[in-house]
Amino acid sequence: MPKVLITGMSGTGKSTTLQRLGARGHRTVDTDYDGWSHWVTLPDGTSDWVWREDAIAELLAGHTQGTLFVAGCKSNQWKFYPRFDHVVLLSAPVEVMRARISSRTGNDFGKSTSEWEQIVRDHAEIEPLLRESATVEIDTSMPLDEVVHTLEALGA
Repeated sequence: MPKVLITGMSGTGKSTTLQRLGARGHRTVDTDYDGWSHWVTLPDGTSDWVWREDAIAELLAGHTQGTLFVAGCKSNQWKFYPRFDHVVLLSAPVEVMRARISSRTGNDFGKSTSEWEQIVRDHAEIEPLLRESATVEIDTSMPLDEVVHTLEALGA
């Protein structure tokens, strides 16, 4: 059964895309929540929000029916790339990301100046790394239904 990781920077549409896939009957998991991710302290004393590796391993091993769409962008997700059939990078121009972040409700991340500046840095530094390991890239400035259709085709 196909397993698809949807990754990308804040504001590229991961959550919205996942919600639409779920509404269309697909199994979806958003890893931005406590059951799937947790804070760890790194050797340099900083913190990082990473996948709970045991929970992700169990999710992927236990998937037996239909296509599973998992969304997230964590520093340890690369460890699971071999277990996914596709690693899909959702990307968007910075202006599109800014407009989405400033208008979204239910998630305030990126609305402060310091958080927005971090997103811009991540877009420049992290997104190219994600692009190198992605099997597919989708520019989410296209209509949502086209994004969803492209993802569904990967699971077919």
